[in-house]
Amino acid sequence: MTKETRELAQASLDPADWQALREQGHRMLDDMLDYLEQIRQQPVWQPAPQAVRDVFQQPLPQQPTDLAVVHETFMHDILPYAIGNAHPGFMGWVHGGGTPVGMLAEMLAAGLNANLGGRNQIPVEVERQIVRWVQDLFGFPETASGLFVTGTSMANLIAVLVARTATLGSAVRAQGMAASGRRLTAYASAGAHGCIAQAMDLAGLGLNALRVIPMNEQFQMDIAALTSAIAQDREQGYTPFFIAGTAGSVDVGAIDDLVAIADLAKREGLWFHIDGAYGALGMLSPELAPRLTGLERADSVAFDFHKWGQVPYDAGFIIVRDGSMHYDTFASPAAYLRRETCGMAAGSPWPCDFGPDLSRGFRALKTWFTLQVYGAEQMGRSIARTCELGQYLKQRIVATPALELLAPVNLNIVCFRYRCDDADAVNAAIVMAIQESGVAAPSTTIINGKLAIRAAIVNHRTDTTNIDALITATLKFGDSIVHDRNSHGTE
Repeated sequence: MTKETRELAQASLDPADWQALREQGHRMLDDMLDYLEQIRQQPVWQPAPQAVRDVFQQPLPQQPTDLAVVHETFMHDILPYAIGNAHPGFMGWVHGGGTPVGMLAEMLAAGLNANLGGRNQIPVEVERQIVRWVQDLFGFPETASGLFVTGTSMANLIAVLVARTATLGSAVRAQGMAASGRRLTAYASAGAHGCIAQAMDLAGLGLNALRVIPMNEQFQMDIAALTSAIAQDREQGYTPFFIAGTAGSVDVGAIDDLVAIADLAKREGLWFHIDGAYGALGMLSPELAPRLTGLERADSVAFDFHKWGQVPYDAGFIIVRDGSMHYDTFASPAAYLRRETCGMAAGSPWPCDFGPDLSRGFRALKTWFTLQVYGAEQMGRSIARTCELGQYLKQRIVATPALELLAPVNLNIVCFRYRCDDADAVNAAIVMAIQESGVAAPSTTIINGKLAIRAAIVNHRTDTTNIDALITATLKFGDSIVHDRNSHGTE
């Protein structure tokens, strides 16, 4: 071996023994497939002991460690202590469960290591194909633009920025908000996700420019209150510009009256955006799609393939009806991003022309694989099934005197609690006890001032046995906690 060859071998990060790497890689793949196949036998979640946490206090390694040793650390100290959203008993927040197909596609994407910022490459065409699929699914025109992002938080921010450009013109990018002399105001339901307010902050419009509109008894945005708020702002010299409707609210899964909002936005000349983080993909289900009527009239829709779409994290998406306005909001004339008509710099416009990221992972591949392998019909059935399980849980609660339903079950989120004195404290303790038992993993929220046990049934692996286990655990821990509190109170 020459000196140059030795130096090259030392500098490269490729293995010296490809066969050994191949064998170890197969073991790692098998371990993850075993994990998913056997996940029902595992606890949903368990707290990590201090000894495990101490493993991750080590200093930066200076010398190589054998891959098999690092893998063993993963299996022993990382895998058992994840949040558990792949488990069918996970019902906290709104997390998708992922699929083995998506996992394998992620491996392929990582091996390819494509940067999806742009340029003349087929991975960009894969993303564009999904844009066309979303156009068809949502009833958007062919001129609509779309982009993969980290999640709906980023997608909502992009929508606010495009709406700002639509209202003030592209000059706002150079001159800033102050030059316009106009004070923009936006509107969202009290049940909207907090990332809408965050988007207003990050866009430089300010938190106070977001008007929080009250909800009706169905936890939908009150249209009369929205109409009044817009009128009041106009009277005071503000410029209303943006309404964020919600398709699947974070607390209870409510869907705003999208048709009424679309009508109002059209009359008032406002940008109509929909935060459909998980609910928008209900369009895949013939049973649920009618409840999303009005979505096809939105100016933009933000949603996540990694929720109801079961694509591994992360895979958020934004679609904008006016693709030209979307482009004008983000396109950059930088010399190093020069476009050509042929060669590697062809293929304009590029994905980086529609968002803030130049470096972008190949999120489209795992989404493309998921849609190709399972098909829209099967994915729609899986989505509808989670809503059926939501109704099953509702029926179990209504039939159990010790439990109380706290909100309508719109889709697949069920809010309830154990009936008792000092119910907020007791139900908070119940949720912690259930989580630490590993049987199930609900979360909590506040409904009309009451702390609720919140079960979001998003995982395609969840079935009635998991629902029954949640009910049994709630009653068991509720009875035990109340008994202990009463006993301590009499001592």
